[in-house]
Amino acid sequence: MTASGVRVRIAPSPTGEPHVGTAYIALFNYLFAKKHGGEFILRIEDTDATRSTPEFETKVLDALKWCGLTWSEGPDIGGPYGPYRQSDRKDMYQPYAQQLLDKGHAFRCFCTPERLTEMREGQRTSGKPPKYDGLCLKYSADEVSAKMAAGEGSVIRMKIPTEGSCDFTDGVYGDVSIPWDSVDMQVLIKGDGMPTYHMANVIDDHLMKITHVARGEEWLSSVPKHILLYRYFEWDEPVFMHLSLMRNADKSKLSKRKNPTSISYYSALGYIPEALMNFLGLFFVQIAEGEEVLDIAQLAEKFDPENLSKAGAIFDIQKLDWLNGRWIREKMSEEEFQSRVLTWAMENDRLKAGLGLSQSRISKLGELPELMGFLLKSDLNLEPSAFAKIKSPPEEILEILNTVQPDLEKILEWNVEAIEAELRAIAERMDKKLKVIVAPLFVAVSGSSRSLPLFDSMAILGRSVVRQRLKLAATAVAALVGSK
Repeated sequence: MTASGVRVRIAPSPTGEPHVGTAYIALFNYLFAKKHGGEFILRIEDTDATRSTPEFETKVLDALKWCGLTWSEGPDIGGPYGPYRQSDRKDMYQPYAQQLLDKGHAFRCFCTPERLTEMREGQRTSGKPPKYDGLCLKYSADEVSAKMAAGEGSVIRMKIPTEGSCDFTDGVYGDVSIPWDSVDMQVLIKGDGMPTYHMANVIDDHLMKITHVARGEEWLSSVPKHILLYRYFEWDEPVFMHLSLMRNADKSKLSKRKNPTSISYYSALGYIPEALMNFLGLFFVQIAEGEEVLDIAQLAEKFDPENLSKAGAIFDIQKLDWLNGRWIREKMSEEEFQSRVLTWAMENDRLKAGLGLSQSRISKLGELPELMGFLLKSDLNLEPSAFAKIKSPPEEILEILNTVQPDLEKILEWNVEAIEAELRAIAERMDKKLKVIVAPLFVAVSGSSRSLPLFDSMAILGRSVVRQRLKLAATAVAALVGSK
């Protein structure tokens, strides 16, 4: 333990591209640890076995390292309270679940998914918030044993007080009171034996001696479940701090459906990690005009967790661009700038792979910028006219783009083979020839109908950049449809 005893953590789930919101929460915890001379820990919460992948875990670690964040304990470096990956801790949770059952704080639920769906639909129809109705609470110990012996599937749910409220003090929101009758009887252990987020989160935070839990405000309503578990186990509760969500300029929640949110997207477009951390860190400091450009050490010095806004952190891309430009112009020597450019161009083998694909397709080196320049561009600036040479009508092109974009999200391992397989499957499902599907994608991804091989290009660009280019292409084509 550190002299201050402060221990904080970031606990992302490896279920998709690392989100700038993860960097935002991670930076707060990192600065909090630095401010108090404490420890910053990384834990991977992969209880969602169906969506968690090693590829996404690697992306999480790489993205946070790219941001310039370091941790004293984690799945990659170990530590005294490991393992730091929840799937590796699976056997730790069952004894705690049994302890809750033995003390009468939890119960086995044998309800089928069909029965739960019907229950929730009935509650919604009658205007009630959907939550478990307590049916399995009525079973005696002998009835539970008989069902278990008969091989009936079950989960373990926590019991919730029927009266009063959960009162606590949040580090951002102050005094909070949530009635117990609004809290669901949360599943703690799933049918496959894995803990849910709520169960694993509390046990891991206790065993890892976490003193302060700083996370997004969307978890504020879950605090009663977590506090109740701390009380059931007779453990000291950490200090909870719920940070305002990152929002778009129109105050809507920052979402990949509306705007780019992946850290990898900003890295691929050539944003400087120091500038991104500078931008996010300004939400946690009090500064005077003219003091906006700050590195992480300066952010830690000015960090003020006592004066956090509940209004919402606005992700202003224009301000990020302004800060990024200032970092490039003012904070880098000529040598460092050249080194950064080369490092960025070689990121994910972008330049090397692009040159490899280009070699057999050019007669002069001067043709390279036109052929493979799209791999390095931040924006293709597509106009609706870019799709004019495609034989398919605009309505069909738009249908293809709107179908391909969400379907590509289903790919777990983003590589040439998986992309090709998915696009062939899409063509089959849409009852179209593959070349009909591919034609508008060439333009959407490269800005031209003559380009490098599509599947390879998409793999090189990365999921987050492809997602955004398809979205912008769909907007351009929608203008064609609307003008008819």
